[in-house]
Parts: sequence; structure tokens; C-alpha cells
Amino acid sequence: MTFLDMLGAAERQNQSLLCVGLDPEPAKFPGAYQGDASKIYDFCAAIVDATADLVIAFKPQIAYFAAHRAEDQLEKLMEHMRRTAPQVPVILDAKRGDIGSTAEQYAKEAFERYGADAVTLSPFMGFDSVQPYLKYHGKGAFLLCRTSNPGGDDFQPQRLLDVPGQPRLYEHIAALAQGPWNLNGQLGLVVGATYPAEIEQVRAVAPTLPLLIPGVGAQGGDAVATVKAGYRSASGKTTGPIVVNSSRAVLYASQGADFAQAARAAAMATRDQLQAAKL
Repeated sequence: MTFLDMLGAAERQNQSLLCVGLDPEPAKFPGAYQGDASKIYDFCAAIVDATADLVIAFKPQIAYFAAHRAEDQLEKLMEHMRRTAPQVPVILDAKRGDIGSTAEQYAKEAFERYGADAVTLSPFMGFDSVQPYLKYHGKGAFLLCRTSNPGGDDFQPQRLLDVPGQPRLYEHIAALAQGPWNLNGQLGLVVGATYPAEIEQVRAVAPTLPLLIPGVGAQGGDAVATVKAGYRSASGKTTGPIVVNSSRAVLYASQGADFAQAARAAAMATRDQLQAAKL
């Protein structure tokens, strides 16, 4: 199955638009795990096991593993997810962006070393920095477009004066991803839940691309507004998929021994809220 096939199947099977982000911070771990970087795998695997039937995807953020020399634990976690939750696609949040020869190595890291189903990328070095990832048949790539952080305002809303119609930078990225860059139907876009009006504008430019939407939960994005702005369907079938990410609100729902059960409850509540917003 391609990444898009997996995404659609997970949405239907789990009745979910929710992605759980795996951003392990040992200082925030519960109980006996607290401060122990050797427990990153154990903590994340417990979250995965507790929420695998509630999500459309998992999204491990590579920096949270690399900062603690825990790449081996990330490899083990990826294997665990493929073994115990093969129906749930995994998006490696790496935000890579480099020249073609280096991008080839990053693509190998994401898809061969870690076995991810999709990866996040920065498009700002142009198409030749994206193309190596598209050589992996069936894999997905989400391009940063209109991000959830306040600093995104520095560049992303600026208009391109030398492009006909003077689109904003994020609209131009969306048009490229929907059109000439999307050679094999593998591209999606990252748009922040903190900017629902911009989600709607991106969706107008890219009506069928999957949107990875961080910012619901701890960052304050509104779940209902996010779904209304980005999700599209026709005749009961999804035509514009969305993957709504929540990390801290799920991972650290409890500081006690019941952290996995609390994570499940938080994920279920968010999943149900997102589903209700589709109606």
C-alpha cells in the first residue's frame, strides 16, 4: 500500500483524523521514568500501544531522539509500530531540506534506516531538494507551507511580486505541491492549526493534498475550526484528507503510573472532537 492508501485505510478503520506526535522529553516523563533517557523507547511504545486504535498516524520527531543519543531507540520504536500497529502510517518529522546529493542521504535515512511511511521536508531550496524523496515509490512527503509557529509570519505570508497574481509564499508552495512538483501523487503540506483562515486558503489552492496540521492541544489550535477549514469530502468519501497532530496534550496527560491510560483518554477525546466536527 502507498502512504495515501494507508492514510485512507487508517482513517476509515479507526474513524480518526488524529495523529499522535511522539516528542519524548525525559524531564517530563512520569514516575520512575522521569529524567531517564534510556526509557524513551519504553515510554513511547506504551503511548503507541494505548492509542494505536484511535489514530490516523503517528509522528515521531527525530530531534527528540537524536538529542539524547537515542536513534537506536527510535529504530526499535519504528520496528515496534510496524509490528504491532501495521495499519497506522508513521510520519518521520525531520523537516529536512538540503541539496540533491545530501537529500538522497536524508531520504535513505528516513525510508531505509527508519522505515518511515512519510517524512516532513522544507521546500525552500527548491524542487531538486525534494525530488530524491519522491524516488521512493509509495512514500509520502509533507512540505512545510504555513507553519504553526509565530515566526512563520516572517516569510510565509509575504507576496511574491514577480509571480503572476502575486500569491503569498505559502500559496505558491501549495500550488507547486498540488501541481508540477507532485510527480507521483506523493506530496502533502504542513499547515498550522493556529491559522485556520490560512488552512482554508491552502485547501483552496490544493484541494486534494493531505494536510498535516500541528498545533491542536498545547499550542492552542482549535480542533473544530481546523476540521472545518481543511477537511473535505464528497458522497461520504474523503477528498481532502487531514492529519491533525497533538503531542504534549496526549503524551503528558498524566504524571502518574496511569500515564498510558490517561494518554488514551486524551487521544480519544480529541479523536471524537475531530470526528464530530466533520458533520
